[in-house]
Amino acid sequence: MEDTEVRDLISDLPQSILESILSRLPIRDAVSSSILSTKWRYRWTTLTHLVFDDNCVKTCNDRALLEGNLISFITRTLFLHQGPIHKFQLSTSYLQCCPEIDQWLLFLSRSGIKELVLELGEGEWFRIPSCLFNCKKLTRLELCRCEFEPPPSFKGFLYLKSLNLYQVLVGPEAIESLISSCPVLENLSLSYFDSLALTVRAPNLKYLCLEGEFTDICLENTPQLLAMSVAMYMTEDTAEHFEQSSSCNFMKFLGGVPLLERLIGHIYFTKSPLCF
Repeated sequence: MEDTEVRDLISDLPQSILESILSRLPIRDAVSSSILSTKWRYRWTTLTHLVFDDNCVKTCNDRALLEGNLISFITRTLFLHQGPIHKFQLSTSYLQCCPEIDQWLLFLSRSGIKELVLELGEGEWFRIPSCLFNCKKLTRLELCRCEFEPPPSFKGFLYLKSLNLYQVLVGPEAIESLISSCPVLENLSLSYFDSLALTVRAPNLKYLCLEGEFTDICLENTPQLLAMSVAMYMTEDTAEHFEQSSSCNFMKFLGGVPLLERLIGHIYFTKSPLCF
């Protein structure tokens, strides 16, 4: 019987289809595709969406080993990557505050990043380095258990449409300045803030979600707002202050959102201030 050549039909598919296949795999499996053949060795390195989580490394009982393996995997992946990175997501309970994250963000700030999601574990909160504010092309930013302060030179994220801050340490003036310096912002979510008096100035904002201990909320420039959800945690003192605030007059509040279609509100009374 004559030998017949066995064609690798998948490897012969167009580059765009191969990239589509790899983009649907977990990043660990996409990187592992390098062992399939020489044709696959570096195909994953041009992926524009990189999502890392705890499943990127094998589980074991050694926490330090897990952290080291995850750091090594992410660093090696970024080092070998070629071309722009449009999305970077890190969702992990293993990492809290490590210098390698600073280096990753510096690398991403030079890679045309458009979507950035950082969801870090319990423990010491990660301080966002100033290089994040050089990511001029950001359209989506989500931060969890981080702290930051925009540098004086920061002029805003001109393309940012979605901002989600969850358990983030930032001064009230800084958060208001950040919101107002995102001129095309459409989605804003602030969760688990402690004793925050907030004034929102966002002319293109459509969806607003607030959860935490707010002493005051003022919608000063939100004419496009369509839906708003507010979950407030109050002590007797904050409730009294909120009630006496002139900017929270209900009719005045609704008068600033003429297009509002949906309003959901919850108030939870607590005996003592919450510590997030």
